[in-house]
Amino acid sequence: MQITRQADYAVRTVLYLTNIGSDQRAATSQIAQAQQIPPSFLAKIVSQLSVAGLLQTSRGARGGVSLARPPEQISLLEVVEAIDGPILLNECVAGNGACTFNDECPMQPIWSDAQKELVHRLKTTTFDSFIKTSQKTSHLVPLAA
Repeated sequence: MQITRQADYAVRTVLYLTNIGSDQRAATSQIAQAQQIPPSFLAKIVSQLSVAGLLQTSRGARGGVSLARPPEQISLLEVVEAIDGPILLNECVAGNGACTFNDECPMQPIWSDAQKELVHRLKTTTFDSFIKTSQKTSHLVPLAA
């Protein structure tokens, strides 16, 4: 499983805003340059994160983008799912009868447990946990290539 490039850019955007301070605003051009995100792509991501209630946007001379909530209230899962939708390792874990083997499949419990673990890890990882790491390194490293 691999998250999309768009979800990676969304994570980098929230991480950038976390590290400048949750009460600060940044211009999208500033975020795009610092995080090496194509500006047109970033505009779409910011819009999706705003609709999801993770970012606030404002126009004008004092405008920009900021976190809608404190970083300790924004999980990695929320950001990824705002862009990519719900995480599904395999269609059988969705429980919608997509698998013809249903409960007889020996792999279904493995996929289900792995998904639960991943979702739990992403849900319990909030952006405040990255503040110390990023401040120690004094620069932001892209999460994925």
